[in-house]
Amino acid sequence: MSGRKHIHTAPYTIFGEEYIDPEALKQMDEAARLPISLKGSLMPDAHVGYGLPIGGVLATYNSVIPFGVGMDIGCRMCLSIYETPSDIIEKSRSLLEDLLLKETRFGRAEFDDIRGHEILERREFREIPFLRGLRDTARRQLGTSGHGNHFVDIGVLVCEDPSGEEELGLRRQKSKNEPANPCFAILSHSGSRNMGAEIARHYTRVAQEKRGMSGAGKNLAWFDMNEEEGQEYWRAMTLAGDYSAANHRLIHQRLSAAMGEKPLRLIENHHNFAWKDPEDERIIIHRKGATPAEKDSLAIIPGSMTAPAYIVAGLGNESSLRSAAHGAGRLLSRTQAKKMFKRSQLDDKLKHYGVSLLGGDTDESPMAYKDIDRVMIYQKDLVRTIGKFYPKIVRMA
Repeated sequence: MSGRKHIHTAPYTIFGEEYIDPEALKQMDEAARLPISLKGSLMPDAHVGYGLPIGGVLATYNSVIPFGVGMDIGCRMCLSIYETPSDIIEKSRSLLEDLLLKETRFGRAEFDDIRGHEILERREFREIPFLRGLRDTARRQLGTSGHGNHFVDIGVLVCEDPSGEEELGLRRQKSKNEPANPCFAILSHSGSRNMGAEIARHYTRVAQEKRGMSGAGKNLAWFDMNEEEGQEYWRAMTLAGDYSAANHRLIHQRLSAAMGEKPLRLIENHHNFAWKDPEDERIIIHRKGATPAEKDSLAIIPGSMTAPAYIVAGLGNESSLRSAAHGAGRLLSRTQAKKMFKRSQLDDKLKHYGVSLLGGDTDESPMAYKDIDRVMIYQKDLVRTIGKFYPKIVRMA
């Protein structure tokens, strides 16, 4: 861990600085210079984003930055763990692949059989004029996943030891001395779809006009929480986060129903969101591409198509504002990855790890991502590992 501080800027800690793009450090420097900034932290998966870098955590005083939350508001991880033996993946791989293709939708594809949901009856859709025009899009995209790095994976969960299964509430061991058994599991990553993106764009424009900001730093425009626009954005952000959660629940419910089995345990967590500090609600903690890591709270930190996702418990470390990385983080942009890697290279990598890919392209090649194991070493003081999820069938746009 290292720290950076400049004259008239808020201090922030850095985890794995040598593994972070210098441009992301520059973006964090810019955010730390805002008059509203109190302190911050940069996670080891950090890379360049709009405004606040992805992997950036920033505490501000009584103010919220729409692009400090990001475009995909409430982007979320969700893991269902089943009693089904994990060897079903090899025994019935083609059937499970068909199930994923039938029961998931990505991008512009919609479900014909989802007509409504309680999230669509939220009062924000009626009371906030801007949101009225987004309700129909939200209805059409219910239960679906986005483009890019969004996925629904079938795989194997392995706990570090039998106590890990107990901590997850599985308790499938006959004896504490037995090795931990692998579990069949489903992991999803997606967010608030078009609604979240439109909220981010709209309120960032409003904030830029209100603050009179232009140039390179304009994407850090903010609202005071006492301003009407700040309260309105907070309500819209909260709705988008709840919408993301509803989407994941629908994804996992459909897959569970198709398999005819209920999960033993569901674990989920947001990133791309802002939280009020429980000790002082005037302090707003933005986690853009960063995972909440409150003491003993469970979360999922994914790797890539071929690298494991870590199931972790937070350590509540104040130096990171009780936060951790949200994934491995990109080494290469999507454009760079598509230019650098051939489909045959991706296919060879997938074959080596025994992974089937449904959809997806070379922009999501595992080689375009940082080493998740190394990322986890950099944040050993932020989270502790309980188990790992190994993807075996990957569904993407």
